[in-house]
This record gives sequence, C-alpha cells and structure tokens, in this order.
Amino acid sequence: MRIALFSDIHANLPALEACLTNIEEQKPDAIYCLGDLVGYNIWPNEVINEIRKRGIPTIAGNYDFGIGRTSDDCGCAYKTDEEKAMGKVSISFTNSIVKNDERNYLRTLPAHIKIEFQLNNDKLNLLLVHGSPRKINEYLFEDRDEKSLLRIMETADADIMCFGHTHKPYHRILPTDPTENAHYRHAINIGSVGKPKDGNPKGCYVMLTINQESSITNKNSVQAEFIRFDYDIEKAAKAIEESPLPNDYAKMLRKGY
Repeated sequence: MRIALFSDIHANLPALEACLTNIEEQKPDAIYCLGDLVGYNIWPNEVINEIRKRGIPTIAGNYDFGIGRTSDDCGCAYKTDEEKAMGKVSISFTNSIVKNDERNYLRTLPAHIKIEFQLNNDKLNLLLVHGSPRKINEYLFEDRDEKSLLRIMETADADIMCFGHTHKPYHRILPTDPTENAHYRHAINIGSVGKPKDGNPKGCYVMLTINQESSITNKNSVQAEFIRFDYDIEKAAKAIEESPLPNDYAKMLRKGY
C-alpha cells in the first residue's frame, strides 16, 4: 500500500494544486492531510474547499484549531517580537477572510487519525498527528532526544508516526532495544506543502509504502519517500505582497525558510 501524506499548506493554493497534481500522477492507494490548511497567505477558503471537495481525510493543525474558534492565538512558537508582530497580522487577516462554513469545517477536524494494519503476525499501527500525540503544537525536530521520541511513540502505541508542524522533513528509525529482535518505530516528519523551512523552497510531501512484508522487526520494511515538487512560488509570494500580510512571508517562500 502506498499512502500519500501532506501537511502545512498554509493557504498557499498554487502549492496545494501542484501537490495534488503530483500526487495524482503517483496513483497512491490513500491520501491524508495532517493539517494547517490556513494562515500566512490569501487563499484559506480555497484551500479548505479543495480539500473538502476531494474528500481527503484531514486532521486539525494548530492554525486550523485557532481559526476554527476565531481565536487570536494560532499556537505558534514565535521566538522574537518581530515574529510575534507578524504572526498577529497573519491570524487577524486570516480570521477576517475565512467564511463561516469554512470555519465550521475547521472546528470539526479530528486531533489525530490512527490506522491499524494486520500484517503477517504483526500488528502495525500508523498514527497521524499534527505536532505530536501529546499536543497539537508540540515541535518534534530531527534532533529530538531518541529516548524522548521513543517514549512519545510508545505511549501513543505508534509503530509509524507521521507528523508536520516544523516544516522540516525527516525519517528516523528508532529501535526499542539493541537486540536482534528489536521493535523498530518510524518517526516521519512529512515537511510542508506551502511554507517549507528547510532551505528548499519546493513543496514537500511523503509517499509511505507499507506492504505484506512490512514488520516491526525489520527496520527497512517501511519506506518513506520525500517528494519535492515545483509550484508557482512567485504567484504565491506576490499575492502576499499585494495583501495586508507582511512582505517577509513572501521572502520566506522564495528562500524556503
């Protein structure tokens, strides 16, 4: 089974359209969205409705959670006063343009999706979250301590955990013990469709492959392919510059940070 997973569109309609076209060309067996449909660009309603009309199962991101409740807090961990000021403009602007029906949709999104596979003699649990199983806006960066990441996954009973929020893709394979019979867990950050922060301005999504041979005892039997795709970055950046949003968000799109 090939499963396409994408996240963090952030109202970037050109990026979402390119992503979905690319995914369709790959012909996956299933598609899931891990949230943050809105914020930072001018097309929150269009992005929401593109997801809805395709019937793509979607979980709530922290930005979706805030906008769904007309909150002035997006749950974002801004580090500087400048970032906080820009963020305030973004959530205020997003709240002002999101329509009632679209806002109600955001409020209904679940916190996570859990899928259980029965393969060979193994049970293989796939958990989809936005930040972490503990908190919608928890950042799980690649340098997270291994014991900490394992503890989070074990508590959530997740053999494969896919998430977004940091906008920086990675795949870590974590053994529960050093023996030959180790139980391997997979932590996969699927990156960002519409606001990459890893220095590559191309959008990103993951194609996860699980087959009849996949096993918790074989670390290489679960594959995660990171697919980067081109989209009209200038269209998205200029839309920001022609809106009340801070121009710095346009620079971020162009440079991928």
